[in-house]
Formats: sequence, C-alpha cells, structure tokens
Amino acid sequence: MMTTLRDVTYDYVVPATTPWSRFIKAGDVLRLIDLEGQQAVDFLCYKADDLGDRYNSMNTVKVQGRAYIGKGTVLYADSGTPLFTVIDDTLGQHDTVYGCCSEANNWLRYGIRGTHSCYANFLKELARHGLDRQAIVSNINFFMQVPIGPDGEAGVATDVSPPGSHVDLRAECDVLAVLSNCPQMHNPCNGYNPTPIRVMVGRL
Repeated sequence: MMTTLRDVTYDYVVPATTPWSRFIKAGDVLRLIDLEGQQAVDFLCYKADDLGDRYNSMNTVKVQGRAYIGKGTVLYADSGTPLFTVIDDTLGQHDTVYGCCSEANNWLRYGIRGTHSCYANFLKELARHGLDRQAIVSNINFFMQVPIGPDGEAGVATDVSPPGSHVDLRAECDVLAVLSNCPQMHNPCNGYNPTPIRVMVGRL
C-alpha cells in the first residue's frame, strides 16, 4: 500500500519517452510511480553542490553486497557520499546491470539505426545543468529486472512491474535527480509500449 506523502511540493506526470530532472533537497522524498506498469525508468543522480560527484553503481553494489536495488539500498556517489536511500519499494528488485539504451547499443543489438534512446534523453537533460556525456555513467533501471543466471546469462524480464508500482527515494544530501522515461521499443522493458510515469516530491 502506498504511504501518503506529506507536504508535497511537486507532482508531475512525465510523458512517455521523455527526460526529466529536478534538484531534491536533503530529507525530501522523491517518489517514482509506474502508472500503467512495465515502464522502465533510467535513473542517474548527482551531488547538488558538486555535480562531478555522481552516482556510482559499483560502490552501491559492492558496499551492500547485492546486485539489485531494493528497499534499504543506499545509492552512493563516486566519493562514497550517500545520495539517496530507497525507503519504500513495491517491486523489490531493480536493475543495475543493463545501463541505458543508445543509438550505438540499438545498432549492435538489433541492427536498427535512428532510434530514440535514453542516452539521447540524458544528453538533452544534462545539458540543462551544464553537463555533457562525461556525466553519463552506468545507471539504475527502476521497474526493470535483468535476472542473472548461474552461467552469467542475462536478459530483460517481462511483466515484472504491475500498474501503480512505486519507489520512494529519500535524499541524504541535496541531490540532482535525472531520469529518462525509457523509449525502448525493441525489448520488453516497456512492454513494447512506452507509457507515462508520475514523479512526486514531499515528506513521509
């Protein structure tokens, strides 16, 4: 059951296939809601007073000894600074392995050129904050699962995020959150039908 956010200061529906960003104050909660289900949300974050100090997937995975993101996970920066803590999560497991889709990646995997991508979305949104492609690192894919088999095989799971699934992220310092509401149409991460998501900021 979704806990009611108090003192909501921001509430917005991010259209399908588009990017979004916002500065989140320490102590505030960023809520991501998968409105229609099976919609991957590619996510990056940065320390607000030093945008060069960015989310580090390996710090996050190794410190906690877990390959997936879920309730209780702390998202660490390059410096080891905690950026966000996952304080509520209805899905239980989010991908840290597959990164974001890109023009190059879609060509390598599917032999297709000219596709919209999360990489392009990140470039567009990061430019608003004076950042370029050097700021794009291995990201979290919320509402997406990539199970890793015993032989190391991996692939995007289908039908894992029911409509209304949500994640609550508490900012541990002032943070810039950046996401791409994934436009991928060539694997099942969006159910082959990209849909809107809802973002909210408040307190619990």
